[in-house]
Amino acid sequence: MASSIVDVKPPTITFTKLFINGKFVDAASKKTFATLNPATGEVLANVAEADAADVDLAVKAAKDAFKRGSAWRSMDASERGRLLMKLADLIERDAAILAGLDSLDNGKPYSDALNIDARLAHKCFRYYAGWADKIHGKTIPVDGKFFAYTRHEPVGVVGQIIPWNFPLLMASWKLAPALTSGCTVVLKPAEQTPLSALHLASLIKEAGFPDGVVNVLPGYGPTAGAAIVRHPDVDKVAFTGSTEVGRIIQREAAGMIKNVTLELGGKSPLIVCEDANVEEAVNLAHFGLFFNQGQVCCASSRIYVHEKIYDEFVAKTTAKAKKRTLGHGFSGAEQGPQVDQDQLNKILGLIETGSKEGAKLQCGGHRWGTAGYFVEPTVFSDVTESMTIAREEIFGPVMSILKYSDYEEVVDRANDNVYGLAAAIATKDLDRAITISNGLRSGCVWVNCYDILEACTPFGGYKQSGIGRELGEYGLQQYSEVKAVTIAISSK
Repeated sequence: MASSIVDVKPPTITFTKLFINGKFVDAASKKTFATLNPATGEVLANVAEADAADVDLAVKAAKDAFKRGSAWRSMDASERGRLLMKLADLIERDAAILAGLDSLDNGKPYSDALNIDARLAHKCFRYYAGWADKIHGKTIPVDGKFFAYTRHEPVGVVGQIIPWNFPLLMASWKLAPALTSGCTVVLKPAEQTPLSALHLASLIKEAGFPDGVVNVLPGYGPTAGAAIVRHPDVDKVAFTGSTEVGRIIQREAAGMIKNVTLELGGKSPLIVCEDANVEEAVNLAHFGLFFNQGQVCCASSRIYVHEKIYDEFVAKTTAKAKKRTLGHGFSGAEQGPQVDQDQLNKILGLIETGSKEGAKLQCGGHRWGTAGYFVEPTVFSDVTESMTIAREEIFGPVMSILKYSDYEEVVDRANDNVYGLAAAIATKDLDRAITISNGLRSGCVWVNCYDILEACTPFGGYKQSGIGRELGEYGLQQYSEVKAVTIAISSK
C-alpha cells in the first residue's frame, strides 16, 4: 500500500469560505482562523470563522428551504434520492481530493483517508439515496368507525456538529440520513479540520441541491457551535464528539426541549478468549487500537486477555507495535500525527500517569520526532481497572492490556465503565461469543473483527456514550417526526 501512494501530491486547497444559501461567502465579521498541518504544525490555510451572525443567516436559509412549498419540501422523494446518488458519484469522483484534504488537515495516512474514509462516505450517501422514497408510515386498525394512519415527516432544520477524527465520513453520516428524511441542515465541522467539509459543500452545489438545504459553517464550538445549539429555529441538534461537550449541548438544548442525538466517547473492551488464535487476536487488537492514531471513539483501548495466553499476547503485540511506522500522511507510513498540540499533551500526560500508577510500559511512551504532534505506539501491560488509563478515554495510540481468568468476571469488568459504545470478542467458540455479546452493555459488538462500520448497520452507545443511533434504518428515525392522523368514517 505504501509504495503505491508515495508519489501522491497534496491537493490544492480551493474552498476556505463559509457556505450559506448556496454561496461561498466571507464571515460577517470578516474573521478567519488558521487550520494547521498536524504533521508539521504549519498553517495550511486561513478559513472564514463563523459566529452567531453567520449562524443566523444559515439558519434562515435552512428554514426558508424547509418551508412548505419550497423546492426542497415540494420535491418528490425519488428526486431527493437522485440528488443523493449524484452527490455520491461526485464524492467518488473527487475521492482523491477529499482524502488528500483530510490527510493534510487531520494528519491521517492518505491511504486510509482514500480507501476507508472516502469510500465509506460515498457508500453512505448511496445507501441512504435508496431509502429516500421508502420512508412511510402505517395504517392502524383502530376501534370504531375511524381510519387511522401515520406519516413520517422531517423534523425540520437540523444543526449538526461533527468531530475532527473522520472529517469527511462524519459529515456523510450526519448529512445523508438528514437529507434523505427531507430535513435541511446547518453543519459545523471541527475547527481543526474544516477543509473536506467545504469541498463537500461545493459538490452539494454541483449536484444541484436547492440553495439553503445544506449550509457549512467552520468555526469554534463556544461561538458557532453554541449559537447553533441555542438557536430557536433549529429543531434538532446532532453532535459527535466528547462526552464532556455532549453534556453541555444536552443542557443547552434542554431549555427549548430540543431534539438531540449524541454520539460520544468510549472505552471499548476487546475480550481475547483462551481458544483464540493469538496471532489473529494480536492483529485485531493492533488495528482496533492504533487505527487512525488511536483517535477513534470506539477504539479497543481495554484489551482483556485470558491468563493462559496473556504473556504470549503481550510479547507479540509489543513486537508488532514496535514495528509500526510513523510519518506524515503522504509518506506511506502506517501512523500519522495526533490532530493538534492539545491532544499531544493530553496523551503524553496520561501515559505518564499510567506509569506512575503501576502499569508496565512495554514500548513507546514518548513523543516521536521534533516536528508535528506524533506519539509513539504505546503498549502497557499489568493494567488494572483502578488505573486512570483503564477508565478514561485517551483518544491516542495507547493500548492497555489487562489479565482475566473467568468469563463471567470479565464481562462484569468490561461493563464496569461509564461508557458503552463498542466491544469485541476474539474466540473460536460461537456459543461463548453469543453469551458474552449478550452480556456486554455496548451498542456495537464485533466478533473476530473490529471497526466494521457499514452504512446499513446502526452505530451508537449505551450509558455515557450517547443517545440515539446513526446509520441504517435506525439513523433515519432520528430525523423524523411521527404524525398520527385519524379520520371519522361516515356511517352511510
